[in-house]
Amino acid sequence: MRHAVALDDVLREGALHCVYQPFVDVDTGTVLAFEALLRGPAGTGLQSPLALLDAARTTGRLADLERASLRASLRDAADMSQGRPVTLFVNLEPTTLTQRLDVVLEALAARAGHVQVVVEITERALAEDLAAVLTGAEQLRAAGCAIALDDVGVHPESLAFIPLLRPEVVKLDLKLLRTVKDPATVAVAGAVRAYAEQAGAEVVAEGIETPDDLTRALVLGATLGQGWLWSRGERRFPPSTFRPERFTARPIGAALRATPFELVGAGHRIRHAPKHLLVPLSKTLELMALHASVSPVLLAAFEHARFFRPATSRRFTTLAAHLPFVAALGVDITSEPAPGVRGGHLTADDPLSSEWTVVVLGAHTAAALIARDLGDTGTDADRQFAFAVTYDRALVTAAAHSMVGRLTRN
Repeated sequence: MRHAVALDDVLREGALHCVYQPFVDVDTGTVLAFEALLRGPAGTGLQSPLALLDAARTTGRLADLERASLRASLRDAADMSQGRPVTLFVNLEPTTLTQRLDVVLEALAARAGHVQVVVEITERALAEDLAAVLTGAEQLRAAGCAIALDDVGVHPESLAFIPLLRPEVVKLDLKLLRTVKDPATVAVAGAVRAYAEQAGAEVVAEGIETPDDLTRALVLGATLGQGWLWSRGERRFPPSTFRPERFTARPIGAALRATPFELVGAGHRIRHAPKHLLVPLSKTLELMALHASVSPVLLAAFEHARFFRPATSRRFTTLAAHLPFVAALGVDITSEPAPGVRGGHLTADDPLSSEWTVVVLGAHTAAALIARDLGDTGTDADRQFAFAVTYDRALVTAAAHSMVGRLTRN
């Protein structure tokens, strides 16, 4: 019979512990890593991780719980591996990532040198605060941790965020394994596969219980598997194969600080044209976003709020109603310049304030108009811009990072 226990007592007495479930290479059967699964005192109301998290949120102790969990799992990985190099996956709540990352970085700084860490976040974190998640993920990468995105497929529209976060590991929601013939599942798996091939990411299928499940995981494009077919989670780290290159952090880096036009390299031709000839290109990209099979994000820089006119506001209201994330940046742009549109205020000395850029980025879509104002003083329609139109996914992604990076500074 379960008995009541206070979270404060659990944290104070160090009564938390973790069990460890392996990640297995689905092609070779080799164990490559372990995930820490949090547990409370056995036989109490706080034994399950969900109960622990609920209690921590209710009492305002979530950061304390995360600290205790991280310390416990990192200590186990150091001690139970008996000095063998090991890769450890740890879970992080979205609010801890965006509001109390100091707690995480402090714990990570004390990890043993032979413990490689991958930090898991859920896909709901992206929709809640995309800009802050990107900033937190970069700080974790700077600390040597790769990023795993968990529960992918719960909300198919969140697939649009994957190219922005650029996780080193994508974990498919376990329900996908049970609906492998469903067209929606096939679409999710195809989008993840496309990203993984382009970015060199690992794809994890969770919930593998039988050899048939393993076959389904292969059909979904998984490279790694987790589930009861191999283990339900144990208080030990059995021998594993250390393949650190498969879980190496790949920071986004300078793209978060540059401007889209600054990112256009020598391989992309720059041409000049008046604004009135570029407007149709901009609107075409908006239509591309609306009609994409897997909805992308759309980010636009308008130089100044005066160029975000009523007609533009109406179009962007429609875009925001159909796309997972729409943002508009410019000098004096408000926090919500149109219903559902995320606004980003730029200072007059920000180089982006002299650029006009429209970026469409998603699982199967990558396109951008990147232009810089040449400083003409004539009518708005006749103002000259240096511009490039590109479908180069690497450049489009970098341009998107540049713009989202500025959202974090609002």
